Amino acid sequence: MNKQLVIKRTQEFVKETLKIEGTGHDWQHVYRVWKATIHIGKEEKADMFIVELAALLHDIADWKFHSGDQSVGPKKAREWLESQGVDEQIIFQVCEIIANMSFKGAKVENKIKTLEGKIVQDADRLDAIGAIGIGRAFAYGGHKNRALHDPGVKPEIHQTAEHYHNSNGTTINHFYEKLFLLKDLMNTKTGKNMAEHRHKFTEEFLKEFLDEWDGKK
Repeated sequence: MNKQLVIKRTQEFVKETLKIEGTGHDWQHVYRVWKATIHIGKEEKADMFIVELAALLHDIADWKFHSGDQSVGPKKAREWLESQGVDEQIIFQVCEIIANMSFKGAKVENKIKTLEGKIVQDADRLDAIGAIGIGRAFAYGGHKNRALHDPGVKPEIHQTAEHYHNSNGTTINHFYEKLFLLKDLMNTKTGKNMAEHRHKFTEEFLKEFLDEWDGKK
């Protein structure tokens, strides 16, 4: 098996599949997560073939756009990897990462156990904070027809994945319900270091937003 050829073909497959995706889970998101995964993976000395495949395929069929069915993504990833002749042990590990890496609520246990899974999860979470993360939050909020902000609607700390999936709060509430939590949920030393600056920028943006909302600036 030519690993570099499999990575190249997987990149092309994902790019074509997600080319018309418009909610912030598009090819450009996958590309950024892939590149961050390579950086973190090398620093943390992980199996790069597994982390690259998982990063490239992690949003190939996001559960949020398939009626909450969390089996769709791993299934589609498996079908693709089998078609490329990838070993079953590697396919299993990649699909396990895809099935368990997404954020499902503040109080929901993180089931990622392997170093490779932790790295891909960190890279994905990094793309949800900082300047790009802010842009993606508003893009997704617009896709879901969510209000920008409503001071009368308070953020929630979701106890279950179902509660989180069914939430329809404002985009600003999403900062409190997810984005501000991610820095402390990073798994690796490299991920933690990268999250510090992005978290600070996200906090500064929200302060500016709320000051403008209240007419203070």
